[in-house]
Amino acid sequence: MRKIYDISMAIHEGMPVWKNKPEKRPAFEITVDHPTHHVRETRLHLDAHTGTHVDAPLHMVEGGRTVDTLAVEQLVRPCRVIDLTHVASAITAKDLEAAEPQPGDFLLFKTRNSFCDEFVPDFIYLSENGADFLAQAGVSGVGIDALGIERDQPGHPTHKRLFSAGIVVIEGLRLKDVEPDRYLLVAAPLKLVGLDAAPARVLLISMKSTVSASASES
Repeated sequence: MRKIYDISMAIHEGMPVWKNKPEKRPAFEITVDHPTHHVRETRLHLDAHTGTHVDAPLHMVEGGRTVDTLAVEQLVRPCRVIDLTHVASAITAKDLEAAEPQPGDFLLFKTRNSFCDEFVPDFIYLSENGADFLAQAGVSGVGIDALGIERDQPGHPTHKRLFSAGIVVIEGLRLKDVEPDRYLLVAAPLKLVGLDAAPARVLLISMKSTVSASASES
């Protein structure tokens, strides 16, 4: 068997949201309920960038591709989790050099963000310099354990550099319990049409088989 990690944020009304803005918070509206009805039904009020989500170029690029245009093969594929917990602010090219990214790599950044369950304004982010390094290396995707791949950089150069290179962006990962290694990534954004992002359930499947003690003794 292979160990499976759910690296998605739980969606609930009190969850962390971008800059703690009230309008970003999800809300669950019970439209019918027991015992006055035979069923219970709930309507979701949800921002497309809620929790763990996949960004599309349209998010930052006028006329850019929408999230439904991403092929499944771009989101279900091998990946690498790399340890960047030593980074204190911005992830730069120098921080990424040790990972030796190769063309086609999908990299997930494990940072100090994964050890904090609240939104903090000074979260670890990817600098424009780091984005340029990854674009030149030819990576296919990046994921980060923050609600944004960048902070308040004028003009959003990190997003735009990644999107210009066709790099998939996943935000809001939870990597606290995941060791740096190679995994099979399964990222499944909601199949929303024409939007700039979509919430996603993201799983990592270990590439190493585990054998139970009872099986090994038999």
